[in-house]
Amino acid sequence: MSSSPLSKKRRLSGTETKTESHSSSSNSVKTELSHTPANGMAKNGNDSEIDEGLYSRQLYVLGHDAMKRMQNSNVLISGMRGLGVEIAKNVILGGVKSVVVHDQGVAEWRDLSSQFYLREADLGKNRAEVSQPRLAELNSYVPVVAYTGSLTNDYLTQFEVVVLTNSPLEEQLQVGEYCHSKGVMLVIADTRGLFGQLFCDFGEDMVVFDTNGEQPLSAMISMITKDAAAVVTCLDEARHGFESGDCVTFTEVQGMTELNGCQPVEIKVLGPYTFSICDTTGFSDYVRGGIVSQVKMPKKISFKSLPSSMVEPELMITDFAKFDRPGQLHVAYQAVHAYQKKHSRLPKPWCQADADEMVALAKEVNSSLTGSAKVEQLDEALIKKVAFVAAGDLAPVNAFIGGLAAQEVMKACTGKFMPVMQWLYFDALECLAQEEDGVLLSEEECAPRNSRYDGQIAVFGTKLQDKLAKQRYFLVGAGAIGCELMKNFAMMGLASKGGGEVIVTDMDTIEKSNLNRQFLFRPWDVTKMKSETAAAAVKQMNPSFNITGHQNRVGPDTERVYDDDFFESLHGVTNALDNVDARMYMDRRCVYYRKPLLESGTLGTKGNVQVVIPFLTESYSSSQDPPEKSIPICTLKNFPNAIEHTLQWARDEFEGLYKQPSENAMQYLTDPKFMERTLKLPGAQPLEVLEAVYKTLVTDCPHSWTDCVTWARSHWQCQYSNNIRQLLHNFPPEQLTSSGAPFWSGPKRCPHHLEFSTDNELHMDYVMAGANLYALTYGLPGSKDRVALAKILQEINIPVFTPRSGVKIHVSDQELQSSHASVDDSRLEELKTLLPNLESSSKFKLIAIEFEKDDDTNFHMDFIVAASNLRAENYDIPPADRHKSKLIAGKIIPAIATTTGSVVGLVCLELIKIVQGHKKLESFKNGFMNLALPFFAFSEPIAAPSHKYYENDWTLWDRFEVKGMQANGEEMTLRQFLDHFKNEHKLEITMLSQGVSMLYSFFMPAAKLKERLELPMTEIVTKVSKKKLGKHVKALVFELCCNDLSDEDVEVPYVRYTIR
Repeated sequence: MSSSPLSKKRRLSGTETKTESHSSSSNSVKTELSHTPANGMAKNGNDSEIDEGLYSRQLYVLGHDAMKRMQNSNVLISGMRGLGVEIAKNVILGGVKSVVVHDQGVAEWRDLSSQFYLREADLGKNRAEVSQPRLAELNSYVPVVAYTGSLTNDYLTQFEVVVLTNSPLEEQLQVGEYCHSKGVMLVIADTRGLFGQLFCDFGEDMVVFDTNGEQPLSAMISMITKDAAAVVTCLDEARHGFESGDCVTFTEVQGMTELNGCQPVEIKVLGPYTFSICDTTGFSDYVRGGIVSQVKMPKKISFKSLPSSMVEPELMITDFAKFDRPGQLHVAYQAVHAYQKKHSRLPKPWCQADADEMVALAKEVNSSLTGSAKVEQLDEALIKKVAFVAAGDLAPVNAFIGGLAAQEVMKACTGKFMPVMQWLYFDALECLAQEEDGVLLSEEECAPRNSRYDGQIAVFGTKLQDKLAKQRYFLVGAGAIGCELMKNFAMMGLASKGGGEVIVTDMDTIEKSNLNRQFLFRPWDVTKMKSETAAAAVKQMNPSFNITGHQNRVGPDTERVYDDDFFESLHGVTNALDNVDARMYMDRRCVYYRKPLLESGTLGTKGNVQVVIPFLTESYSSSQDPPEKSIPICTLKNFPNAIEHTLQWARDEFEGLYKQPSENAMQYLTDPKFMERTLKLPGAQPLEVLEAVYKTLVTDCPHSWTDCVTWARSHWQCQYSNNIRQLLHNFPPEQLTSSGAPFWSGPKRCPHHLEFSTDNELHMDYVMAGANLYALTYGLPGSKDRVALAKILQEINIPVFTPRSGVKIHVSDQELQSSHASVDDSRLEELKTLLPNLESSSKFKLIAIEFEKDDDTNFHMDFIVAASNLRAENYDIPPADRHKSKLIAGKIIPAIATTTGSVVGLVCLELIKIVQGHKKLESFKNGFMNLALPFFAFSEPIAAPSHKYYENDWTLWDRFEVKGMQANGEEMTLRQFLDHFKNEHKLEITMLSQGVSMLYSFFMPAAKLKERLELPMTEIVTKVSKKKLGKHVKALVFELCCNDLSDEDVEVPYVRYTIR
């Protein structure tokens, strides 16, 4: 485990200069705000470049322009309880110019249930001052200052955005009025137990530059009419995806050239492939071609100030099943403030008298309201519940509202995405124990007892706290979602005593780009193991949290570690994974062991949560997303029309030049069976593989840096000049198809060849990267000297190329599949003799290069960008910069801390329901959100689909249990197994399999069947699968095909066959 992070952090962070943090005069803080971080990283502001290594994944969500605007914003966050610190964490990770954390209160016991930067030793100290050094470490580009004075008007003017949490209504109204008049953006966030509130006021003339964060769409055109409202028809390859009201512009239109580069025109959608535009009657006639592209237009929106929005609220709905809740909660929150003002305290947890008084106050508030804020009928039961839990402080609710609030701060700074207009209310009342018998929690059970979980006990009582402490959970993944889960687990007191434990596994090490959202890691943790580092960091937050870090990948290979005993001891599993295969695997394990599974994922500002409950819900694998569309091979090879095509082509080039050949050649030299395997491959593959090995080891084998440069220069010539000239020889620019239409039209762009020049930066980039990678595969030294490279290139002689006749180029994938390449057997025999003998293998040491996108010194992305953009130039496709190329070629998932925090908040609310033992489908909530829109959808999970054989209903959670060992100590034979199903279940087994092994089928040859019928089941399994059963295997899974008594095929559950 790593040493205690805090002692090290204190020395490194250099933010211990607290001299002015008490001062309330605004100018002293201004000087404090502009200081440079001690680690020498540049400060934010206009003069700084964005650190793409750190912000890479977030840049793909926000873009460079929004990120630059964010780097010019100073943010004040008032209130450093659980919600405030959550917002501060996300905003600091995001990378604003500076953050001031403000609080005049001191740390109390109840804060510790969600304020992860307060320790027990900090009780009685100012919350902002204690949190400041810990927050400052999150991002060395963002100076963080603590302020403990009062929020005077004069003080507020230095900020672009002000966030109030844990703030009385009087202060909210006064600050709200002032900020609105001075153009300071305001976010108010508040959580009370299971309830959350969010309010935004970004002024009367806020400009939103991008309302949804989606990539602008584009489509290819097949026709434009001459009309008062001209109709544009797109190629029917794919729907255009536009909506009425979108604005578009045109390029590459032939004939009606007036449209090219026109000002954005508004469209009206007529159908999936058609839409109408402006009047084109005065334009030239349309001939062919053209691309239409969506243009994002800035949108102006206006906000009301807090005082006027209180009486005429615009309420956003987060859950359509609770349509009338926001209006009720708008009144309830005012009643909480009134109660607090009157008694200088909140209603006591689960105290009936206090709740009754609050209902009375809510009635007063409601009757005094005018306008739309007044509700017709107060929901008294709801108001009471607000009173019962108002003193509570829950980490999951703070995480959810904190993520939303931080995203709103970023919207205010950048104009990127649509803000919340203007109120958002949230509740998670389903978490409360189900009151079948009307039993409520008692006041005594929820009273504070000077424990770090007081904030949670106030809502759920001590019984749930004890249950949480004893849970054993398996957390798969310690990345962004994993870090947030561990923090919430620690705050909630999960696995904090008596047999409770969280086991977290992740085989990854920490990289710089992780630091932007995986907030348990620091710059000095880079290259360490994620699981161990994260476990050590959360132990600092709650020393009684029992957590163990593993470095195992989950899968069939680790089933001897995560075996029956391991899974049977668990209470549940939480996935924090980044790929579907591992999710499906964990889902299968949870179904088999009948354990609850909490599943979540994010993509930029989108997030989802799915809860899987044994015998109640469907499983993760029950529904699947449609597969991603792949690019046709012929499009990649000869007819690209988008930068995605050239980037995929460049990735294929990388694999085909620097990975595959070395792998095959080394296998040829070291694996005696390689030749035998290769010759068994279908079609022309044996010849292709052996030709490639021969090239790698003989004809193309370099001996010096000059040889590598010569190879890269020749390859450039082949790909960007010769091959293109050959293609145009086969299909000249003016070629017509059999129907008389131009061949080069629609999605086929007519290319042109390039001429090499040492003065062209891109040409030089290609040869430099290509030659260095080639040198690396042969273990030769490379070079970064461009001047010397140009000298070598001038000496190289490139043979003149003449296109050949009779070269076949496939126009479509169908044509490619139906063609059968003839195999030249004599060449195959010749190659066998030409290849070097295996004795000479010692002189070759080839390296197969694995593509790594995040290292800017390894030439990988240099090669991809140059190879893709050169090909784009061949086909007149607009090039992509390195940043965009890396996203597409590296298949990077955009990510931002705000979404992760919110999603994990929802996951932990579901965890509370599971631990409480909720049994009703409707208590659980699957959630989907898109913070950019903002949009939220909650639904009850889908019930497990039910099947039937005879009168037996069953779901995916059911199975046949068969004990392999019989009373006489002998194991069941196949015959006995078949008989068992005939006699016990009236089922005739027609086929029986285990994994991919077929153990029995009714059409088996008689001799084979006779032999198998008398063998024990495990013996058949080892015989057919050719694998021994490990000692950890207690049971086997058999799949059955069965007929019932009437010889009808019936679907039945699987069999769990116990052997130990």
